[in-house]
Amino acid sequence: MSKVILTHEVTGLGSAGDVVEVKDGYARNYLVPQGFAISWTRGGKKQVEQIKAARAARELHSMEAAQELKAKLEATRVKLVVKAGREGRLFGSVKTADVAEAVKAAGIGELDKRKIELPNAIKAVGDHEATVRLHEDLSAMITLQVVAAN
Repeated sequence: MSKVILTHEVTGLGSAGDVVEVKDGYARNYLVPQGFAISWTRGGKKQVEQIKAARAARELHSMEAAQELKAKLEATRVKLVVKAGREGRLFGSVKTADVAEAVKAAGIGELDKRKIELPNAIKAVGDHEATVRLHEDLSAMITLQVVAAN
C-alpha cells in the first residue's frame, strides 16, 4: 500500500487535497501517470495545504454557479437524437459523453462527462434520468429525451 495526495477528484476515493492509501499498482499505473495524484512525501503537507486552499477559493465561486446550472438543468429536457431500430432499441447505448455533448448543444452549459452518472445503460428511446455532480454537496437530475434519428 502506498500513500498518495489526490490532485483531482477521483470517484470512490476522495477529492483534491486528500491523502489516501491505495494499492501500489493502482497508484503507479493509473493515479500518478494520469495526473490524478502525486506521491506522498514528507514535504507533502505543504502541497496538501496549497491544494486545499485553492479548492476552497474555487468552491466559493463555483457554488453559486453550480446552483444556477442546477436550476437550468432541472428545468430543461435535454434531447438526444440517436440511431435506433424499428422497435425503439438503440444501436449501441447513450454514453455520458453523449449527454455532456447534448447539454452543451442545448446551450445550458458545459459538463464534465466524469461528473455524469447514468443509473443504467440507456438502450431504448424514451425519457430517462441522469444525475450530475455539480459540486461536492450539490447534484442535479437531468431529464433526457432520447429520440430516434430518421
